[in-house]
Amino acid sequence: MALRRSNKAPNIELFIKAGLDGENVGNCPFCQRLFMVLWLKGVKFTVTTVDMKKKPDELKDLAPGTNPPFLLYNGELKTDFLKIEEFLEQTLAPPSYPRLSPLNKESFDVGSDIFAKFSAFIKNNPANKNHEKALLREFQRLDDYLNSPLPEEIDPNSTEDLLVSNRKFLDGNQLTLADCNLLPKLHIIKIAAKKYCDFDIPAQFTGVWRYLGNAYERDEFKHTCPANGEIERAYLSVACKRK
Repeated sequence: MALRRSNKAPNIELFIKAGLDGENVGNCPFCQRLFMVLWLKGVKFTVTTVDMKKKPDELKDLAPGTNPPFLLYNGELKTDFLKIEEFLEQTLAPPSYPRLSPLNKESFDVGSDIFAKFSAFIKNNPANKNHEKALLREFQRLDDYLNSPLPEEIDPNSTEDLLVSNRKFLDGNQLTLADCNLLPKLHIIKIAAKKYCDFDIPAQFTGVWRYLGNAYERDEFKHTCPANGEIERAYLSVACKRK
């Protein structure tokens, strides 16, 4: 994790879901989302994995009835992951910390339905192609966005039109909150859909594959992902019920 040396650095502890062994990172896109945000902010923080089968008594006292992710910020408990993200963006702000909000609202909107379509796809009989078609439509929408140049990529003084974007991520060449939201979900889809539905993201979606390739090169993403086995175990019961 990136460390920021400052006498005024806040004391931050992130609590996330543990995996099957009760220690390693478990399958939870919301936990990974906040893990990525804190890492990208460059602030010093600690991570505690919570075994959901035997939640320690001290955590029951700390956040009764609350499931991860939750956060202690200078001793103050914060439990809603969306409010936590908003709080971190406002509190860990420039010039000491980078701004992570995307410039373009569409960068947040473009992937908003893809996980819901995946959930419907994996829960239903794979012989019914309607759910797969709906998922593919969302991938097409995402691919179109990733391959379309953003306004800030277009040089008004250039005599050549930029027809296809070559940016690395949703909103440019830097990871933003939009990526912290979407990438953990895309990773789950990639692993679980292949395991239980023999579904691969089609190679024709060049923008999506460029995006994922760039993401897997970043420590903030690849080192916060759960192991593939954790994702597969999380969807095993879903796949069994479908049969």
